[in-house]
Amino acid sequence: MRGGSSPVNDPDFDVPPRLPGRARCAVPRRSFLAAAGLGVLAGVAGCAPGAHRPVAATYLTTSYDDLYPGVEMFLGKARALGGFDFDVFPSGQLLGAEELVPGMLHGVADLVLQTSSYVSSSFPILGSLELPFTTEDFNRYLRACDPDSDVSRLINRALTGQNLRMLGGMATGFEYLWTIDRPIRTPEDVRGMRLRVAGEIEGETVKALGGAPVFLGSAELYQALERGTIDGMMSYLGTVVSRDLQEILRYGTAAHFGAYTVDAYCRNDWYEALAPQQRHALDEAGRVLFRDGTAKLVDVHEHEYLPAVRDAGVELIELDEARLRPFRDAVSAVHERWRALLGDPAAAQRALQLIRDA
Repeated sequence: MRGGSSPVNDPDFDVPPRLPGRARCAVPRRSFLAAAGLGVLAGVAGCAPGAHRPVAATYLTTSYDDLYPGVEMFLGKARALGGFDFDVFPSGQLLGAEELVPGMLHGVADLVLQTSSYVSSSFPILGSLELPFTTEDFNRYLRACDPDSDVSRLINRALTGQNLRMLGGMATGFEYLWTIDRPIRTPEDVRGMRLRVAGEIEGETVKALGGAPVFLGSAELYQALERGTIDGMMSYLGTVVSRDLQEILRYGTAAHFGAYTVDAYCRNDWYEALAPQQRHALDEAGRVLFRDGTAKLVDVHEHEYLPAVRDAGVELIELDEARLRPFRDAVSAVHERWRALLGDPAAAQRALQLIRDA
């Protein structure tokens, strides 16, 4: 999670490991006024009698040309196949980025589209797809992310115990190390650097390389780079271009330093209570999000974002096998910490092996 305490551990949320459907009407206090001001609280929180329009929320904005089309594809398919009449709240209008999943578990939303890096510390099985250098073949990584893959099935079995279900997601591409003043070619080059990260595993990776992780929202990045508050960042390509950071950054080291997905999540009990046709519609929407959403993302990256970065004069540094090896060795501690956090050695080994074999 980003800086400060995790919302799941925040007393304002007090999320139990499992919620009994809509029996509780608990709503996080910090979200109460926002939801009430939007006039949706009674229907959203499930405290009013009768059916309500399902609520979908995301922090993503339309400025993410690579990600937001996937959100629209997902919602469109769910509407077409399942008859869902969603109230949709984008751009953090209902819940902020860190509040989406905790708020959903409280019944403030029925479905959220969220970046896995925000929630993998609370749902550590998701970290299996975020770890550095698990696979350096992006096509293999994509196969692992498929909602119908053995990896996704394993993840959902683990999430069920926390009343969460992952319907499908977009793979955003590998995260690179981006810097202003000097390039990164060896782990030693990272030492002492202040690098922005967006999740706990990213932070552990930067620490393993000798840097200092800084947790900042993406809206703060341009000013932080411009002022020298940070020396660079770990991120996927979309964050760079959507925030015009190619105007400031000068170097990008291209390797699998991390990864994450943008997933559609819902409560498992809500999903199980739906009619079979609606469950099928959500599953198919998850496949569309993964397949067509990721295809759109890759197209935007190849034909718009990468040219924009190169045209701005950012040098992309490719590492050969000999130069990659010290990075892999350095981040092995990140894998071990994740295994300990998961607390299930057999599941950890199974997840990593499935990703490598995908």
